[in-house]
Amino acid sequence: MIAAIRKLPRTVWLLGIISLTNDAASDMIYPLVPLYLASVLMAGPKALGIIEGIAEAVSSLLKLFAGVLADRTRHVKYWVWAGYGIAGFARPLLGITTSWLGVLVCRFADRIGKGLRSAPRDAMLAQSVDASQRGLAFGFHRAMDNFGAVIGPLVAAAMLAAGMSLRHVFLWAIVPGVVVIVLALFLKDVPREPAQKPVAFTWTLREFPPAFRRYLIVLALFTLGNSSNMFLLLRARDLGLPQAQVPILWALTSLVAALLSTPLSSLSDRLGRTRLIVSGWIVYAIFYLILGMQTDNTWALWPMFAGYGVFLAATEGAEKAMVADLVPRESSGTAFGWYNLVVGLFLLPASVVFGWLWQLESPLFAFGFGSGCALVAALLLKFWVEPARATAQ
Repeated sequence: MIAAIRKLPRTVWLLGIISLTNDAASDMIYPLVPLYLASVLMAGPKALGIIEGIAEAVSSLLKLFAGVLADRTRHVKYWVWAGYGIAGFARPLLGITTSWLGVLVCRFADRIGKGLRSAPRDAMLAQSVDASQRGLAFGFHRAMDNFGAVIGPLVAAAMLAAGMSLRHVFLWAIVPGVVVIVLALFLKDVPREPAQKPVAFTWTLREFPPAFRRYLIVLALFTLGNSSNMFLLLRARDLGLPQAQVPILWALTSLVAALLSTPLSSLSDRLGRTRLIVSGWIVYAIFYLILGMQTDNTWALWPMFAGYGVFLAATEGAEKAMVADLVPRESSGTAFGWYNLVVGLFLLPASVVFGWLWQLESPLFAFGFGSGCALVAALLLKFWVEPARATAQ
């Protein structure tokens, strides 16, 4: 495993380091946003759902746009540069907002940056390695990403423990953001063979295999029950976890995901993507159901959130590797654009519905809905998508 990681191409390593630094900046802020909304701006779960849903939906549209243009222009690095640059300067502006609408604007700009870079970056990763190493490459990238998500919350927790305000923690996120922008300038486009015939873009996805279209439908269903992770942190705080421990709890989740992402994703190269993704979605369903049933046992949150890290490790890299498996190489940018569009667009109703169910019904009702969506999606992936994929191959 270690030898295989060392042999990964320079582009994969550089993208991994960039993601580590970027997520350190992002996760200095991410776990604190629900606390900032609730304790400083006096906004509730519905406002959080609107903010996250709108921001992610717009980001997803841009992911498709950037993915299509990356395939057409065959220049990926410029989209990656722009994406990291916009996000790096937008995030710290949360420190000067005075209303939840200001938070919405900052998150909106941050997600624009993510939208511009995500699909081109994923295509760059897929094109940098052989098909037999896709799980390893995406798993390594997610591991580095999650290590950054460990560092960020720990830095934030240390700042809060030292008496720094939430606003000042947000402002300090500019430092790793600038480092990310500098590192991104060293990226180079992966040499690609010119396509024999440009693939025409259609909104019906007729240019892609049926198995890929089915996969997107199943992902949409799972995402409908997969609201923003900020609701998990809000739930932890609601159950009585001290404010200073919330970033540490998320750091634990990210640490587990970081340690297991590479071995689990590379396992999908040998055992199959479907088996790993289905297992991860089942873990997710169990976690959501138990979290919704919790009362005041804050000690139980620590092993539960560690289990959530296992879900992230098993699915994040494998889901993207499966996209590359199902589509032609020359259309990978557009395919990743569609993947990110579907996931992001369904985060809007997912987050809005989740916040609505929580506030008008109960946390158990909201988390139970997410658990049910995950179980149905797991069944469809196994018995509907997988047979179509095998037929296509």
